[in-house]
Amino acid sequence: MALYSDKVMDHFTNPRNVGKIENADGVGEVGNAKCGDIMKIYLQVDDNGIITDVKFNTFGCASAIASSSMATCLIKGKPVSEALELTNKAVVEALEGLPAVKVHCSVLAEEAIKAAVKDYYDRNGIEYDPETFKEKHSHEE
Repeated sequence: MALYSDKVMDHFTNPRNVGKIENADGVGEVGNAKCGDIMKIYLQVDDNGIITDVKFNTFGCASAIASSSMATCLIKGKPVSEALELTNKAVVEALEGLPAVKVHCSVLAEEAIKAAVKDYYDRNGIEYDPETFKEKHSHEE
């Protein structure tokens, strides 16, 4: 059995920002066919480009739920541009580590946020560099 940090267990047993935002400004959904995890992130963004609310629904293991919870905590109240810079490594560090076989869960959280931001940009006609949203072909471990 994998050993999880207290921070991972806390975000798994008491996940923050769970739910759905009706009429969200951006929605991102990603999944990993290999492990079956699915993450959906909802963003509410104000006129100044600040994420005022963020919610998630995740179907997956403890690491997937903890990664989603921590990722939403890290971007709430921040500008959309900062949310785009969130890396899976930052999520892992904030969780005080994940077992190597579970690092892909933090990559999913990063990708779900990027997908939600892209959706927000698309809905609002905001121009962006397509390179920003290119999928990672090799999930970093």
